[in-house]
Amino acid sequence: MEELAKLIWNPEALHGAPIEDVLVFLVAAVLVAPLFSRLRFSQVLGYLTAGALIGPFGLGMIDDVEGTRALAEFGIVFLLFAIGLELSFERLRVMRRLVFGLGAAQVLVTGAAIAGISLTLGFEMAGALVIGGTLALSSTAFVIQLLNERGEFATRHGRAAFATLLFQDLAVVPLLVIVPLLSAPSEESILIGLGVAIVKAAVALVLIVLMGRLLLRPLYRVMAAVRSREVFTAMTLLVVLGIGAATQMAGLSMALGAFLAGLLISESEFRHQVEADIEPFRNILLGLFFMTVGMAIDLGAAFSNLGPLLLVVGSLIALKMAILFVLARLFGLTSVAGLRVAALLCQGGEFAFVILGVAVSAQVIAPEISQALFLIVATSMALTPLVTLLAGRLAEKLDAAEDMTLGVGDEEIGELHDHVILGGYGRFGRTVARLMDARAVPVVALDMDAVEVSEARVAGRTIYYGDASRPEVLRLVGAERARALVLTLDNYKALPDVVRQLRAEFPDLPIFARSRDAKLAAELEEAGAYVAVPELLEASLQLGAEVLVKLGLPTAEVDDLVDAFRHFGASSQPPAGQEENGHDPVIAASEALDREDEKAAEAR
Repeated sequence: MEELAKLIWNPEALHGAPIEDVLVFLVAAVLVAPLFSRLRFSQVLGYLTAGALIGPFGLGMIDDVEGTRALAEFGIVFLLFAIGLELSFERLRVMRRLVFGLGAAQVLVTGAAIAGISLTLGFEMAGALVIGGTLALSSTAFVIQLLNERGEFATRHGRAAFATLLFQDLAVVPLLVIVPLLSAPSEESILIGLGVAIVKAAVALVLIVLMGRLLLRPLYRVMAAVRSREVFTAMTLLVVLGIGAATQMAGLSMALGAFLAGLLISESEFRHQVEADIEPFRNILLGLFFMTVGMAIDLGAAFSNLGPLLLVVGSLIALKMAILFVLARLFGLTSVAGLRVAALLCQGGEFAFVILGVAVSAQVIAPEISQALFLIVATSMALTPLVTLLAGRLAEKLDAAEDMTLGVGDEEIGELHDHVILGGYGRFGRTVARLMDARAVPVVALDMDAVEVSEARVAGRTIYYGDASRPEVLRLVGAERARALVLTLDNYKALPDVVRQLRAEFPDLPIFARSRDAKLAAELEEAGAYVAVPELLEASLQLGAEVLVKLGLPTAEVDDLVDAFRHFGASSQPPAGQEENGHDPVIAASEALDREDEKAAEAR
């Protein structure tokens, strides 16, 4: 009878099987993460809690934590790849001051401060250097996820935080080289090892970039010609993991290699399809990574030593925030942006688990010290959403006291290049800004509504109170260095004169304008606007197109018809002697399509 029962229901059959751990992870993620989202907490905190509950220090439902962590680290790899897709080498060149200025200063100053404190607490020099270098780093996965959840990646503080994280990822290379050498330290061996590592890393990066630019686009064209989604996705996985493995063999992190792969593909026409293909892998593995971090939190040890743990973690967070805030201000960020950057980067990072493991193997620090540092880093990660929430509240108060208007010495604007200036931040302008944010294009907005400006600044937007129709105001926001000016002003009557004046003042600046109707759009383009979009016409065209598609017309035919309407509705004038209400754009557009068909037939 017992044998028959086992044939019907035998839970022991799953024990020890890989599917058991997978099911545990999926159940925990499905139950806990949505609950935290519904309570308006960060999903990251939900994943951490789920990991702590099912981990070896919680309910003990997962046995192979190390094996799971190795798989979960691919979440960071795909995250960095996705970030690379949204950037470009040109954008990184623009950010070089923040990457190699603010980023380098943060790692050096924070590392030195923590190492100095460790020395006063009785650690040897080698151990103090490891602790300082390890705790100076922050969590790329945590910070990027928080920025994405809040739509702050393209804000001023978001770009500064990402630039600092990028340098931290680069700093992992010399740290991993130095740590084993500290077991038998000599100045000569450390300098030689460090020099070899830097040269090897530089050569590897140059070779990867050169080969990627030569080979990736042709390879993707071949894969696209096969017309198989599975093959195309497999190609993307090969690129991400292959370039990541190449950088890892060169002594760099796999995540940095994936970031390079993303940058290389971002310059191609395949970036959007690639981004869509890797999104499921990124989200699932990133959630798994956060859960493995939660598993490292020893709940028993944490509660039994809660006072000392909170004191150490609180001191670490306060020290890193203070240093970051001062450095951010020195590099031209406002008090609000500096506070937000400090809160975002106050925690320990995922590379701490790697560096501390190497340090224990090299006998630079004791295993019990490593375990204590694991707990400190994991706890600081868990507290990050709360810290950023409190910092955001304080930032609102600071922002109310700061001046919203432009000044000649505004350093935040002074370093911007290749940005988009947005004249007007109403509903239309906010939509344009969000589109720019989606591709990490920096935006500086101007608006004459003081309340709107104040609220947008609290949300992290680079926006000032000012009149976008005045050339002197536009100069203060770097119009000579901008890539485009978008005018969404409501004063339609004066808009053609404004465009004409701005075209004369900034002849190389493309001007995009919103117009009331097709007639005004034609006037604006004649005055010098690169493109003028009639808002009512575009809305009606999109709605009409949706109706035609629903009625069964082919999408390509509808697109052609809409393009013809757009052309005639925006640029054509009524024939001489004909009243405006007698000029039928439907007839004009249809006649245009007929002429195009006739030309195509004659060509054949």
